[in-house]
Amino acid sequence: MTTAAQQKAQQNRSTVFVEVGKLSSVERLPGDQFILRIRAPKCAAAARPGSFVHLTCDPAAPMRRPLSIMRVVDDCIEILYKIVGEGLQRLSEKKPGDTISILGPIGHPFRPSPERPKALLIGGGVGIPPMIFIADSLRQQPDTWTPLAILGSEIPFPFARQRSQLATPWLSNAIIDTMPLLEGWGVPCRLATLSGMDGCFDGYVTDLAEQWLSTLSAQDLAKTQIFSCGPTPMLKAVAALAEKYDLPCQVSLEEFMACAVGGCGGCTVVIKTPEGEAMQRVCVDGPVFDAASVVW
Repeated sequence: MTTAAQQKAQQNRSTVFVEVGKLSSVERLPGDQFILRIRAPKCAAAARPGSFVHLTCDPAAPMRRPLSIMRVVDDCIEILYKIVGEGLQRLSEKKPGDTISILGPIGHPFRPSPERPKALLIGGGVGIPPMIFIADSLRQQPDTWTPLAILGSEIPFPFARQRSQLATPWLSNAIIDTMPLLEGWGVPCRLATLSGMDGCFDGYVTDLAEQWLSTLSAQDLAKTQIFSCGPTPMLKAVAALAEKYDLPCQVSLEEFMACAVGGCGGCTVVIKTPEGEAMQRVCVDGPVFDAASVVW
């Protein structure tokens, strides 16, 4: 008999495709960062906020690389990544019109709870893309959700920062920079860094998040939930913040992985379950987990 964990891991296998995607556009950004738009209709149709793809960078680097989906545009997916290693270096050399083998979308997505419409989205570094995806999903239901995004980076942000016109009365007027895409969607966003960028909060994303949370009434906190993706130390701090304010929190974990389909077991993490602590695979059991269940 299959266990509950096995059943969960199998739930999304019918919506994972191997697809030859065609590179539609390449945008190079400061800090060796890139946004790729890839035409992949099957993957685009099945992708959900928190999904990722496992793609082949180049025949000379045959091991696939796991990369988060930043958003879906028509029948295309957008991927934001930073060059780390030979594989992603070779991927950065691709040109529009080139083809890329894609396995995806993979993983269990974020699961927003409608009874908590105040969604706090916290993204750091390469954890920014899933926050863009969930913001895009939530902002399409403006009568239901009121998302707030807090993004952090210690290298140049993967977008041209602009001054926001969306009010954040809980914050100093000097902290005014935002992501243009989110601004255009009407999603309030503020940026945090330790790199001294003008217009950004000088500190960690969790410090900035707590500034907002500390202004909320008990009634508003009861309507708030957190979604986050980023480096493990950041996620651990986000989980602690959620515990402090007694808020539900979902985190998308980042781990090295080889197969991305649950076979190799190279991306396991320790998760608390009703039966006790257990090893679960980030690729098929996650990548999204309840923050309180993760053994940090």
